[in-house]
Amino acid sequence: MSIRNLDSLFDPESIAVFGASLRPGSVGATVWHNLTSGTYQGRLFAVNPKYRELAGHPVVAHAADLPAVPALAVICTPAATVPGLIKELAKLGTRAAVVLSAGMTAAQKQSMLDAARPHLLRILGPNCIGLLAPHKGLNASFSHIDALPGELAFVSQSGALVTAMLDWARGRGIGFSHFVSLGEHADVDFGDMLDYLASDPKTRAILLYAESIESPRKFMSAARAAARNKPVIVVKAGRSPQGQLAAASHTGALAGSDMVFDAAIARAGMLRVDTLQELFLAAETLSRFRTNASESIMILTNGGGAGVMAADAAADAGVKLSELGDATLQRLDAVLPPNWSRANPVDIIGDAPVARYEQALKVLNEDSATGAILFIHAPTAIVPSADIARALVPLAQHDAHAPARLMSCWLGDRAVAEARQLFQDAGIATFDTPEQAVRAFSMLVRYRRNQAELTEAPPALQPDLRPDTAAIKALVREALASGREMLTEPEAKAVLDACRIPVVATQRVAGTPDAAAEAALAMGFPVVLKILSDDISHKSDVGGVALNLQDEGDVRDAAQTMLARVLRQHPKARIQGFTVQAMVRRQHAQELIVGSTVDSVFGPVILFGQGGTAVEVMADRAVALPPLNVPLAKALVSRTRVARLLAGWRDTPAVDEAAVHGVLVAVSQLLAEIPEIAELDINPLIVNFEGAIALDARIRLSAAGPAGAAHFAIRPYPAHLEETVQWRGRDLCLRPIRPEDEALHMAFLQDLDPEDVRMRVFYSKRTMERSELARLVQIDYAREMAFVAMGTGPDGQPQTLGVARAMTDPDNFAAEFGVIVRSELKGSGLGHLLMQKLIAYLRSQGTQRLVATVLDYNDRMLRLARELGFEEDPGNEDGEGTKGIFLSLT
Repeated sequence: MSIRNLDSLFDPESIAVFGASLRPGSVGATVWHNLTSGTYQGRLFAVNPKYRELAGHPVVAHAADLPAVPALAVICTPAATVPGLIKELAKLGTRAAVVLSAGMTAAQKQSMLDAARPHLLRILGPNCIGLLAPHKGLNASFSHIDALPGELAFVSQSGALVTAMLDWARGRGIGFSHFVSLGEHADVDFGDMLDYLASDPKTRAILLYAESIESPRKFMSAARAAARNKPVIVVKAGRSPQGQLAAASHTGALAGSDMVFDAAIARAGMLRVDTLQELFLAAETLSRFRTNASESIMILTNGGGAGVMAADAAADAGVKLSELGDATLQRLDAVLPPNWSRANPVDIIGDAPVARYEQALKVLNEDSATGAILFIHAPTAIVPSADIARALVPLAQHDAHAPARLMSCWLGDRAVAEARQLFQDAGIATFDTPEQAVRAFSMLVRYRRNQAELTEAPPALQPDLRPDTAAIKALVREALASGREMLTEPEAKAVLDACRIPVVATQRVAGTPDAAAEAALAMGFPVVLKILSDDISHKSDVGGVALNLQDEGDVRDAAQTMLARVLRQHPKARIQGFTVQAMVRRQHAQELIVGSTVDSVFGPVILFGQGGTAVEVMADRAVALPPLNVPLAKALVSRTRVARLLAGWRDTPAVDEAAVHGVLVAVSQLLAEIPEIAELDINPLIVNFEGAIALDARIRLSAAGPAGAAHFAIRPYPAHLEETVQWRGRDLCLRPIRPEDEALHMAFLQDLDPEDVRMRVFYSKRTMERSELARLVQIDYAREMAFVAMGTGPDGQPQTLGVARAMTDPDNFAAEFGVIVRSELKGSGLGHLLMQKLIAYLRSQGTQRLVATVLDYNDRMLRLARELGFEEDPGNEDGEGTKGIFLSLT
């Protein structure tokens, strides 16, 4: 359901408490006390057959006895009563309920949902603490303490954590826009809350405490939408590596669910932190400092020790220290004493007067190469800290369009309290310790990288790198038909070859020493010999691999030894034979692993890391959600330690990283096209400056088809919607908009007549900030669609001729649309063509209604709407020269 009727949950005009009581220590008594002792301005009703009145409030026995239909019901009654109450309230017209009751069975929960859904009654819980909306004076919970009003929203799956967090935050003066306990989240879940809070004007940042995620595609769409608007920060419980140890592949063992959650958070543009303290630290940093794009930090301090502590913290966190340029050094020499540090950290010495602080900060401010500036001050008797703060605040102020550059750390307590408050009031990010400040900056760097991943919306398939799907599907069908899930090594390599991934030449032979020696002689020495058995997944673990065999004698001896060893260790293993392959020798080569598995929550995932036989021991790996393109493949590689080796060192040249990225994109495309790929390992993938080649491969299939683009947590670019049509004697490409259309889209907007822009549906001006433009081309195809008509311009280059766009509500009930074409093409029928494609697409997605608001005198748009079957919506007129139109799609 998503956000429908959530206003009745968080801003109700009236509330009825079922089970309200005066019994000390009861949930009903606590909820009733919290509601009646606060500043909530709506009507309150109490329902309990045991009472006639509660503290002066009349009490009714049943819902039917209420004097009015409550917008929100808070249910504190036994679990067995809940389904019946929900059914009764839904028929009355109540639109939301908080179910605090615990102990509901699966059947009772389903009965509750079945009663609510036909009437769109929203349910928070069951088994939750409740909710608080401090700006509304609403405390519909059984928490022991109220929340202060503020700009942070906190949503938690843990009820105990809710009350502890409220206590902790109040003691530190931290306020909230919303405080929500999801409980068992039978209805309202994280996706719903992200959708609701993303557009809430009282919420500056969203904080989540998560233990599990259901409905991953819904969660990812909601998270990506929310993360475009404001910071979303997550604490996730459960970092245990257990759970997939029985997997048949290295990838299955390495890609634990917690790693996958990390990958999902990164891809959605959110930030994950480890502790509740870091949750608020990150919120402070991202709210006040996220416009800063620096990768390095400059430390300005009046104490050498504090500067060293900050530098050590930066080294531990992988944060770079900015370098002082020659010109900046000379300018600092002119204003600082001779014994200043002349390096980063910039130590201006403990006896510094106010003027020295001002002069030093001004010099650093005027050099953009200094990056972010961390100001650290230890109090002295020379000058009051508050005087320094008052002098520096004007220098820290920046234009609304310029990024913030100053972070601060006022060491101490009472002596710096006023200074710290002055900086906080000025909107300057302020921290208690140097380590805390550096940790916050490292979070910011990670957050920006995640935001960059958020903007990528690749297709499932790159047209120039398409795999030979027919050959792969035939091989998969044959294997499954024979009752096998594990492909043989030659079969797995054939799959890779069909994906354009280079593989070493491999020949399958009978399981005799003579057959192996004969194949090796024909292939040429040196060779590698491997055992071939469906019952042996990791061949090297049982001595099933022999390397660098130089002649026929070596091959025969290795084959005999291998057969004897396997017979001893795995007497029941079925031996299908051997594989013989050329021994690959490459200078300066690195062994990598590329693989895939299917996560139980987020679906197919791709793994990259350092490979070889010690892959689990090294555990140097990272995972990402498909689909991948080259920027996302680069981001995946960069999250591993082996990435530093790939860049080259000393006399070792850098590897061909483009080849590595190509393998990752190819695996992504394989997962999109072949749903039966359950697990895949390429280990080792050998790479050096010459390129990449797969030496070994392992693929496990599943007839259930757990992979495929339909199971990706992020919907890929829908390339299947592209089509070429003939229009007025020219070829037009009608296709969904892509992130790489940014430059063409800006040119399209700039070429429009001002009057066309004014009557537009989506654009308020012809020029816009890059971030605003990016929102138009980097769309979430699960919730939004924009079809562009692409033609050829006078210069022979591609040109955007028009666009039709629709954005659905999170429930996919209604979509708001707009259409605009190049000014010289008005009346040509291009808008009609685009709208027909858009309408057909929305119908295929189950959207029920298409709506828009149009200026009264936009005759051309109104005529187009009538031609397409739109009707005027009398309920959607604001009396300001506009009218609403709608089209039923059902």
